[in-house]
Formats: sequence, structure tokens, C-alpha cells
Amino acid sequence: MPDFRLSVAPMVDRTDRHFRYLVRQISRKVRLYTEMTVDQAVLRGKAERLLTFHPTEHPIALQLAGSDPKSLAEAARIGQAWGYDEVNLNLGCPSEKAQEGGFGACLLLEPLRVGEILRAMVEAVAIPVTVKLRLGVEGESYPLLARWVERYGETGVRTFIIHARSALLNLSPLKNREVPPLRHDWVHRLKVDFPHLTFILNGGVRTLEEALPHLEKVDGVMMGRAVYEDPFVLEEADRRVFGLAHRPSRLDVARRMRLYLEAEVQKGTPPWAVLRHMLNLFRGQPGGRLWRRLLSEGRSLGALDQALRLLQEKVGQEGEEENPDPKGNAAVKRTALGLSRQGI
Repeated sequence: MPDFRLSVAPMVDRTDRHFRYLVRQISRKVRLYTEMTVDQAVLRGKAERLLTFHPTEHPIALQLAGSDPKSLAEAARIGQAWGYDEVNLNLGCPSEKAQEGGFGACLLLEPLRVGEILRAMVEAVAIPVTVKLRLGVEGESYPLLARWVERYGETGVRTFIIHARSALLNLSPLKNREVPPLRHDWVHRLKVDFPHLTFILNGGVRTLEEALPHLEKVDGVMMGRAVYEDPFVLEEADRRVFGLAHRPSRLDVARRMRLYLEAEVQKGTPPWAVLRHMLNLFRGQPGGRLWRRLLSEGRSLGALDQALRLLQEKVGQEGEEENPDPKGNAAVKRTALGLSRQGI
């Protein structure tokens, strides 16, 4: 059975493959999700650009959005063929774009269509089909939420990620993360009422200390913006949630990302596509502001080398790490100061 105890939420313009690779250097077990991906983009766009992920990202889920059962079923099949461990349907995005496309949170106003979509997706793939939804639309009602869960559970869906706020369609996505009240107790109640289903709580959880008590009442917790603002909120996730003896340092992760960036640049990836996700790697730490400034102004592999050198000098920490090779080859040991722009 999939392990949903801790995951990182899908975030538009945040959880691309480069950020997911960064998170995976901090936690080996936390579940990762792609950005919301519209089904038509998968069917008609460049699948390689949208769906490529690094093997180390497992377990990883593809989050899809759309409103047509056949298109979503086909997009789910493609996701499975690409090797994703899970396909997730977005029923929570309240953005204007989502409303114009008839997907996301507004689709909850058409529960019969949602049932058709989920049934088609479940029948199309062998991997788990999951749902991410809000408590309601333009207000919330626990009996209505429970009916949705019961109805969608009949389609074969067994896992529900509940963003513990309602969706207000006249507000921006930012306001929708702040204005509607959080009702974590409703998610706890769903687990009591539907013990045979899996429930992951999402919304307002910013630290492991906040997540752990929820894990006593539900099957998992999904963290979002807090992880992007400081990826090291997951520093002890493997030990405290999954029982693994794994706790990398920030410099270890930065060195691994340096090797990853060099490999990506050789493939033609613009350095900033990776570096922008690394800006908060030393947030709140000595030299953190210097790190952010050097990367923001330099936007290059050389800027990262300079930042690594200065950060290492500043914190007085120098050492080796094992297996930073982004291709997953045999263990390679190097120090940050020994890295060369000319080759690995």
C-alpha cells in the first residue's frame, strides 16, 4: 500500500522537476507531486517537457486537471506509461483560469460529472487514482462533503487529499489560502466516518511539529508553501515520520544540487530554472542573505560555485558527502571547493 504519511503539495510554478529533485535530497521518503497539469497539455503538448522526472523522485504523483472523462482517462494512461506512482485529480484550484476551463474547485458543483471522470480514470490505469478537493465551494457543509466522499469512493478512489478550507470562487488563489477558515477537525471526522478510506490533511500545516499530531488521527499530512519557503522544514522528516536515519546538512544538499545543475546545463537547461528553487536553501542561517543575493544576481553555475565557497567559509564547515551524482551512479566523493566548472 502506498505510504501517504507525509507529502509535498502540488504548487503551480513551484513543484517542477528541479524543485522536486531538491526536496528529494532532503527527504528520501516524502511523497512528491507535480504541478497541476491540464489534461489537454498532456495530450497535445510536449509530453517530455511536462512529464519528465528524475528516477530518484519516486514516489511521485502526477496531478491532472480537466473536465472531460475521456481526456482525463487518456492523460492518466500516459502518466502511468511515463512511470508515475499515482494520478491525482485536482478538485481544489479556485483560480480564474481553472474556472474558465471548467476544472478545479468549480467542478465540485457538478458531482455527477466528477463521478464519471473518476470512474473513467480508475478504469484506465492500474496505479492509484486519488483526489485533492476542498471542503466545499462558496461555503462548506460537512454532510455534503461526506456525500462527495461516499459517492467518489464508489468509483474506486480510495485516497482523498482534503484541503481543509472551502473554495471561494470570487477570491484569488492567495486569498483562498488565507480567508476561508481552516477546519482540520472535519478531516479527522471523515477518517472516523470512513475508516476504510485513506485521508490526507492539507492546509495550514507549516512544521513537522504541527504535522505529527494530525498523523494520530488521519493517514497523512500534505505540506505546501512552508516547504518552498524553507525546504529544510523537512530536515527531520525521514527520521521522525519514516524511521530512517537520514539527516543531510544544507551544505550537503547544496553540493548535490551543484552537480545536478552542471548536468542540467549540459543538457541545455537554463541555470536559473534550477537556481531559483535554491534561493531559500539557507533561509534563516548564517550567510543566508548572501547566498540568496549571489544566486539572484549571478544566475549561473559560477555564481553557485562562489556562493558555495563563501558559505562554506562563513559557517566553517568543510567535508565530503557520498553519492551526490544526479544520475545515480556509484558513490562519488568531492568537496565543494574542489568542484570545477570545466567538468565533474
